Amino acid sequence: MAEIVNLRQARKQKARDEKLRVAEQNRALHGRSKAERQRDRLIADKAEKFVASHRLDPSGKDEQ
Repeated sequence: MAEIVNLRQARKQKARDEKLRVAEQNRALHGRSKAERQRDRLIADKAEKFVASHRLDPSGKDEQ
């Protein structure tokens, strides 16, 4: 004999499963810890300072 399924509960469970799937994708795409974000920001700042300190014109503007 077939199993009786409550369609309302099945629909809600399907919606929950979809939310979990989307959340998993978002964690994979956007999930970084605070320490990782800070590390990347420090690396970018250090690189910018290095480039800025090696410019011929420290102001960054061409004087004519």
